Amino acid sequence: MVLGLLLWWLVPDGESSPRGQVTFSTGVPTGVYQRYGELLEEALGRNVPDVAIKLLDSEGSGQNLARLASGEADFTIATADAVATYIRDSRPGAYDLRGCARLYDDYVQLVVPRGSKVRSTRDLRGLRVGVGQDGSGVRLIANRLLQAAKVDPQTGIEPVSAGIDTMPTLLEQGRLDAFFWSGGLPTSAVQKLSERFPIRLVPLNGDLINRVHEGGGSGRYYRSAVVPADAYPLSQEGRPVETVAVANLLVTTDRTDPALAEAFTRTVIQSRDRIGHEVHPAQLVDLRTAVYTDPLPLHEGARRYYRSVKP
Repeated sequence: MVLGLLLWWLVPDGESSPRGQVTFSTGVPTGVYQRYGELLEEALGRNVPDVAIKLLDSEGSGQNLARLASGEADFTIATADAVATYIRDSRPGAYDLRGCARLYDDYVQLVVPRGSKVRSTRDLRGLRVGVGQDGSGVRLIANRLLQAAKVDPQTGIEPVSAGIDTMPTLLEQGRLDAFFWSGGLPTSAVQKLSERFPIRLVPLNGDLINRVHEGGGSGRYYRSAVVPADAYPLSQEGRPVETVAVANLLVTTDRTDPALAEAFTRTVIQSRDRIGHEVHPAQLVDLRTAVYTDPLPLHEGARRYYRSVKP
């Protein structure tokens, strides 16, 4: 299948130069994926001016990977655990996926009203809980954490399928008792909620992540982490909060032309500081770790870039 109507011509000096249009599947409109995609689009406009970028909103990692497999998208961002699950389940096109870069980590945020009695994941029993949209990375990790806390994701809570574009309002209106979110820090939707409504982040401690690891499989891509005290100053009262983190990957397929994959990878690394001014997690993109795209093999074009900048 032809991806994103890509066309390729030879420039006069004989080097292959990508031209045409590519589609980049991002995330929900108020999430970090979407804003990152918008800023990356601007950076690509400067570095690869003959390639037009089309951004597509999405429900998250699962839908993003399905779009790559079907040819509806050419590049996307997805969490490492979602990629591993997609491969484990032998979903269509799973073995065609390739990594370009490890980006930044997503941090799981379990958000409740400040006066809530919820102090741990197991306290969510019987409550209305936003668990992300179908096909999202949020849904995947929320289910894992609930299971690790011995709470059935379907019957132990009242699961509400919603994304970060609606969950803060639902919590504020009293239509949710809590919601899970997995994203870069700070996530603007959570930050804005904290500025107009008193909220609190529930700790996700080391015992919980240990139980996730005991489950094996894609659970190994989660790690213990801490939400810094200054991530959401109005909700954390100067205290860090234990949580769980997972890496995001820039993903394409083996059908993508190496010249384009190399250009995308170069732009991601070189535009880190510029994008990071507006999307703080992007500041954490690091050339030394970007090459580690487990569970995906590197795309040949990305490999060329990393070889070209190797000390």
